[in-house]
Amino acid sequence: MTNLIAPILRRQCIPVRVGDVVVGGGPIVVQSMTNTDTADIEGTTQQVAALAQAGSEVVRITVDRDEAAKAVPHIRDALDKMGCDVPLVGDFHYIGHTLLTDNPACAEALAKYRINPGNVGFREKRDRQFTTMIEVAMKYDRPVRIGVNWGSLDQDLVISMMDENAKSTNPKSASDITEEALVTSALQSAALARDLGMSADKIILSCKVSAVQSLIRVYRALARQCDYALHLGLTEAGMGSKGIVASTAALAVLLQEGIGDTIRVSLTPEPGGDRTEEVIVAQQILQTMGIRSFMPLVTACPGCGRTTSTVFQDLAGKIQSYLRERMPTWREKYVGVEDMNVAVMGCIVNGPGESKHSDIGISLPGTGETPSAPVFIDGEKRMTLKGPGIAEEFQGIVEEYVKNRYGDDAKSDAAE
Repeated sequence: MTNLIAPILRRQCIPVRVGDVVVGGGPIVVQSMTNTDTADIEGTTQQVAALAQAGSEVVRITVDRDEAAKAVPHIRDALDKMGCDVPLVGDFHYIGHTLLTDNPACAEALAKYRINPGNVGFREKRDRQFTTMIEVAMKYDRPVRIGVNWGSLDQDLVISMMDENAKSTNPKSASDITEEALVTSALQSAALARDLGMSADKIILSCKVSAVQSLIRVYRALARQCDYALHLGLTEAGMGSKGIVASTAALAVLLQEGIGDTIRVSLTPEPGGDRTEEVIVAQQILQTMGIRSFMPLVTACPGCGRTTSTVFQDLAGKIQSYLRERMPTWREKYVGVEDMNVAVMGCIVNGPGESKHSDIGISLPGTGETPSAPVFIDGEKRMTLKGPGIAEEFQGIVEEYVKNRYGDDAKSDAAE
């Protein structure tokens, strides 16, 4: 997709290939992560497939012990049999060097490795164990994400920088030093990987924190100092609206400045909640900013005293669900359908106007208005719906509109 924003600081980052997905120098890539036990082959396969179906272009899985590592190639095989080719990223901590060397089938099945320099090893073991993981990555021609996290930051590095800061005539705050340590850890680790022979087009960096302003400062500093592809995301963003708002606030600022090549929205799911919510939120951040389009979005009014009935709310929800359910099929058949705008409005004040601005829209009757719902298509009123079956009728109209506007016959007519 063409990036519609003219970013302020868009860097010429180095493109990295993860499976069939190119990170950097192109569309911002949406990532997600499973929360299943990777040793549970069936459960993990199903969740990866669900995340991919929702639109995740890369999926990360935990590889924390030998049983999980041995399960990875079976998960890959199961996904391939389902026709799901989404790249898998292995998330390694503490013993990644051992898991990768002891399980070559795992190393080969993964499309990318995530290495945390804060716990890849400690003291004299750190460089040796990091080296082992980089060597395995180069053996299988796999990229790595060097992912620094302020919850597991290299304490030796922090202490060293704090001590140096204490000697300064104008010392910085502890939070400033922590933010600098995040960037330093990422860049030093990348430099070590390069010294070992890894090319720049195999390296992605991330420096994750859970505070919005800290994340913005850290990534601005990181972007100024390197050309590596960058992965964005708040770590432990939170649950529900808090996690959504915090992630949006941080990512929107950085994306608007042209910083970031992949994103993940790390939401804490509600008990029994759908893991795919993080994918949907990431897509909506990109789409509402005009960066990428993933599916038709519904414009709906918030409601007021003119709309005491819940009819328009119910219809907006049904239409949004309907569009999401239909998109996997539409995406295969209709090029450009993801850019379609649909309006579901609740009264005559803004309803007709908003509907006219959309590709297809419906203006439902508000309190005290005539019980009829005009439908607007490409800016013109085409029909009026009445009765209890408005939702189903409107869905049918939307389906026909998609076929007529984005189908092969419509393209042929346009060509002529």
